Amino acid sequence: GKAEDLNLVVVQPEDEISAINMIIGAAFAGARSMTATSGGGFCLMVEGLGLAGMTETPIVVIEGQRPGPAIGLPTRTEQGDLEFMIHAAHGEFPRAVLAPATIEDAFWVTVRAFNLAEKYQVPVIVLTDQHLASSYATADKLDISKVTVDRGSLLSATESDEVADYRRHRVTASGISPRALPLEGTALVVTDSDEHDEEGHMVEDAEARTRMLRKRMRKSFGLRKEIASPRVYGHKRADTTLVGWGSTFGAIREAVDILRREDLNVNAVHLTELWPFPAESVADALSGAGRCYVIENNASGQLSHLIQAETGKRVTDRILKYDGRPFVPAEIARRVRKGVCSVGNDD
Repeated sequence: GKAEDLNLVVVQPEDEISAINMIIGAAFAGARSMTATSGGGFCLMVEGLGLAGMTETPIVVIEGQRPGPAIGLPTRTEQGDLEFMIHAAHGEFPRAVLAPATIEDAFWVTVRAFNLAEKYQVPVIVLTDQHLASSYATADKLDISKVTVDRGSLLSATESDEVADYRRHRVTASGISPRALPLEGTALVVTDSDEHDEEGHMVEDAEARTRMLRKRMRKSFGLRKEIASPRVYGHKRADTTLVGWGSTFGAIREAVDILRREDLNVNAVHLTELWPFPAESVADALSGAGRCYVIENNASGQLSHLIQAETGKRVTDRILKYDGRPFVPAEIARRVRKGVCSVGNDD
């Protein structure tokens, strides 16, 4: 029913390597394509992620985090894959990493992921977790009329016919090349997983390599301007700021409410768009706080690492939990109230 109405195809391949290669092929042919997996499955997809980066093929990957390494706790939740998503695959190429905070976010973030992928011709990762994926909530009806589709520099068959000397990887100031689809129009679409020239043919000379790598990396400038600022819950400036990302939003928001009822001046800064990192807006949001707690479901404080690396601001107060269970508001409030700089599940 719905698949026919929406011209939608769902395929269950034999493994994760096939899954990502299938969506790369479908996207190369012109379909908007997505695959979903957990952290272990994503490990198998990493080579394909690099292929999408090299061939500038727009794909979306949903990654549902759970405790690792290996099988870990397969039915539990964690936020241990953030830095992995940002750096996955060898070599350097731009990508975006988004992390929905709520069930409604999961819908809108996925719409945004497809638009960013096609506009910048890059892979986009939607980083969720088992907690959010298995949660139930009552949500208002989604306003589908607000959905926009941005296919970027995608040429129609007519436009493809009119392009003389088409070059799939043409060097541009933005790094984004006009994208023709194979067999639509007369443009010959060529690409390669090896380094290639503007036409898509394999090369090895140093000058061409430098030009093409710079071309791809220039997309990061445009992507960075697109990334949304973190949402602030409570007053813009507060004595104590709770910082989080992804599915911890509900627990952190309620913890702020608990502490404010005790007349503590507390707010929350929460990120759903994590890469390229919104350094300026994060630095501004944290600038007025006397004390910041970064709250994460991991053991190493991965968001706090990013904040320090990207803003120069060192966040030493961390409330970390990595027993496979999500945060609850009361435990966050208790740790903040006691001034606990927690590096684990224990007080």
